Amino acid sequence: MAGKILRSLALLLLAGMAACHDGRPSGDALIAVATNFREAAMRLEADFEAESGYEISLAAGATGQLYAQIQNGAPYDVMLSADRRRPQMLVEDGLAGADSLFTYATGKLVLWSADEALLSGVSGEAVLRSGAFRRLAIANPDLAPYGTAAMEVLTGLGLSDALAGKLVRGQTVGQAFAMVSSGNAELGLVALSQTVQLADNAGGSFWQVPSDLYSPIRQDAVLLERASSNEAARAFLAYLRSEKGRATIAQFGYETD
Repeated sequence: MAGKILRSLALLLLAGMAACHDGRPSGDALIAVATNFREAAMRLEADFEAESGYEISLAAGATGQLYAQIQNGAPYDVMLSADRRRPQMLVEDGLAGADSLFTYATGKLVLWSADEALLSGVSGEAVLRSGAFRRLAIANPDLAPYGTAAMEVLTGLGLSDALAGKLVRGQTVGQAFAMVSSGNAELGLVALSQTVQLADNAGGSFWQVPSDLYSPIRQDAVLLERASSNEAARAFLAYLRSEKGRATIAQFGYETD
């Protein structure tokens, strides 16, 4: 019963958002952003608005959740996904334009601890193999590409069964990061971009996971069909591909080539 009520409330919220969106000036755009990219998107938003005069709004969530919301009529104009699959599926569903599809960033996975000593001067693989920790946080692999990548790492190392009882899952990679930051988990397989933001603020310790242990986390952007004539949305996507936009994205620990 509670689940049905929550689903009904969610649909009502989306309907309300759609009504508000349809009444917005044509210069506005609503951007769906994968959680791992939220901080970078906030910086891009501020710079873009200052330079262009357009106004955009961000809505962050797990990629799988954002995709489902779009399918259910959420009033997003652009999707900044954490994978390539969902934007391509939106194109196949007729909900997004194929000519707008491009990779705006490639993410990297790290094993992170809020404890500055835990991963300092040691191999993260050795720490994982030791099992000398209570909990390892990851994002939900059914919803978040960083969770899928985390499970690929554990499987590739032959540790998925051994560590199954220690795994705790957040709906997003942001929630997985918060579990480690709060001390509810000693370790987390999270986005490098999240640790970059802590570099000047007692950022704990981390081990950058070798890229051959997981599939490339290519993050695609796409313009939704409902926004095909939205100038602000198109301008923001162009800004992501600009030299300045790419430089900002790289500052947050992503590859842009």
